[in-house]
Amino acid sequence: MRIPFALLAASVWLPGALATTLVVNPALKTASDDNPGTEAKPLLTIARAAALVQAGDTVRIYPGVYREAVVIKQSGTAEKPIRFEAVPGGAVAVTGADRITGWRREPGEGNVFSTEWPNRLSRTHPDDDYHLITGRAEQVFVQGYLLRLVPSKAKLTRGTFWIDAEAKRLWAQSIENRDLSAKSAIVEASVRPLIWSVEGAYVQTRGIRFRYASNPAQRGAATFAGRGDVVEDCVFEKTNGAGAQFRAEDIVVRRSEFSENGQLGFSANRAHRLLMSECLIRGNNTKNFNLSWEAGGDKLVLSKGVVIERSTFTGNHGNGIWFDIGNEDSTVRQCLIENNQDGGIFYEISYGLHAYDNVIIYNGLSDTPGAWGAQAGINLSSSPNCIVERNLLLGNREGFAFREQQRKTNRINGEKDVPVWNHDQVIRDNVLAYNVSSQVAGWFDVPDERCWPNRVTDLKLSFVQNFFASFPGQHLVQWGPGWKRHQMYDKLADFQNELHLDTGSTETELPFVDPIVRDFRLPAGNPALRAMPRGPVPGARLGS
Repeated sequence: MRIPFALLAASVWLPGALATTLVVNPALKTASDDNPGTEAKPLLTIARAAALVQAGDTVRIYPGVYREAVVIKQSGTAEKPIRFEAVPGGAVAVTGADRITGWRREPGEGNVFSTEWPNRLSRTHPDDDYHLITGRAEQVFVQGYLLRLVPSKAKLTRGTFWIDAEAKRLWAQSIENRDLSAKSAIVEASVRPLIWSVEGAYVQTRGIRFRYASNPAQRGAATFAGRGDVVEDCVFEKTNGAGAQFRAEDIVVRRSEFSENGQLGFSANRAHRLLMSECLIRGNNTKNFNLSWEAGGDKLVLSKGVVIERSTFTGNHGNGIWFDIGNEDSTVRQCLIENNQDGGIFYEISYGLHAYDNVIIYNGLSDTPGAWGAQAGINLSSSPNCIVERNLLLGNREGFAFREQQRKTNRINGEKDVPVWNHDQVIRDNVLAYNVSSQVAGWFDVPDERCWPNRVTDLKLSFVQNFFASFPGQHLVQWGPGWKRHQMYDKLADFQNELHLDTGSTETELPFVDPIVRDFRLPAGNPALRAMPRGPVPGARLGS
C-alpha cells in the first residue's frame, strides 16, 4: 500500500507512528531543524534527527562536515533497529573540532600567531610527569596537520602550539610557517570530547567518519552503550584518546577503521559477546601514552565472549591486541597482526583465550622499558585455560611467551582480587619461525620456581606438535627470566627431555614463497602445512 506523503511526513512528529526516514542535508538552503526531515525539507543537524527518531526509523545523512555532539538516547528493537547512515557514496564526517579564526601575528621571528581561546583547559590524565604534555586533551590542526603542544611560550617553534591559560589565548606556528591570519589557512581546534554517544539499544551506525575529538585518555570519542548496537563501515581517526569505546552486550563492529588515535584505537568494558569483524586498527597511540599503562591498538577489560576475526592490527605504538583484567572466553581468529611496537596479542590476568588461524609477524621489535615477556607474537600473562593453535608466529621478538608474576584480578561476577596464574595451557600445531630472541619464552618471575622440573608439570603447560625454525644465532627456547635462573635451549630434544612439556614438535625447513610480501605458501607436501592458519587472513597468502 502506498503511504500518502503528508502522512509520512507527519509520522516524524508522532510518538509510536509508522517507521520513516529522516533526512539530514545541510548543503540545501532549505535545511532547518524546524523542518520535518524530508528530502525537500531536510534537517540541518544530526543531533536534531537523534532527538526525533523512534524504533524502526532511518536517519539518512548527506555529505558534510558536522561540527556537533550527537547523543542518541532512543532505543530500537532487534526487529526494528534505529539506523544512522551516510547516503551511499557520501562523505560524512562528525568532528570534535571547530574552525579557529581571528589570528594576529605576534612580534619576533617566524610566523607565530595568537587568537582568543575561551575554552577551559583540560586536566592532565594520567596526572604524572610522564604525561605532563601527553595527558592533555587539546588538539590543534593546520590544514589537517596536528600540531604538538608545548609547555611554555618559550618552547614554541614550527609545528607547535601553546595555550596561555591566564590570558585565554592560543598561540601557534604551523610546520610550514604559514600565515594563519590568511583566509586560505584552515585552522581547527578540538573542543568537543564526546562527539557520538549511543545510549539506546539496537542502534546502527554506518558509513560515518569520526575525528578530532578532545577526549581524554580512557574515554572514547564515540561511545556505544546500547545492547545490540551495530557499527559498520565507519572510521575513527585522530582523536585524542580512544577512537571508540564499547560498553554494552552484543555489539557488532564490521568493516571499520580505527587509525592514528592519540591513545587507543578502541576500548571495551563489560562488552560481552562483542564481535569485531573485518576491521583495520592501525597506527594508534600517536601521542606516546605510557605503553605499560594503556596504549596501542586496543584494551579490553571484564568482557566475556569477545570475538575478533578477519581483522588487521598493524603499526600500533604498543600492543596490537590487549586483553587486560578479568576477560573470559575470548577468541582471536584469522587476523593479521603485524609490526606493532610491543606484543601481537597480550592476554593479561584473564581467562580462556582461544587464538587460532592468525598470522602474527614482526611484533615487539622496539626496546620498550619494562616490557619483558610482553613482546612476543602471543603473550599469556598470568592467564589460564588458553588454547593457541594453527598460528604463524614469525619474525617477532619472541614467537610465544608466558609471563608470570604474583597477580590478582577482578572477575566479571564481582569477585575482587582473585589470584590468577598460568596453568592448563595448550599450545599446539603452530608454526614458530625466525623469531629474533627465541621461538618460545617462559618469563616466570616468581620466587617458588614453579617453572622448573620439580614443579612445572603441576601447571599443565602443553606444547604439542608445533613446528620450529630459526636462523643461526636465534634460540629455540628461553626458559626463565634473564635476571634470575634461566636456561637457553637451542635443541628441541633438550627442551623436551629436561622439562617434559613438549610432545611431537619438530624442527623443520620452512621454504616460504616470499615472507617479505606476506606470501607464506609452502611446497605441497611440506609437513608444516598441517599447522598453518586455515581460512582467509587479510593481506596474507597461505596454503601450498
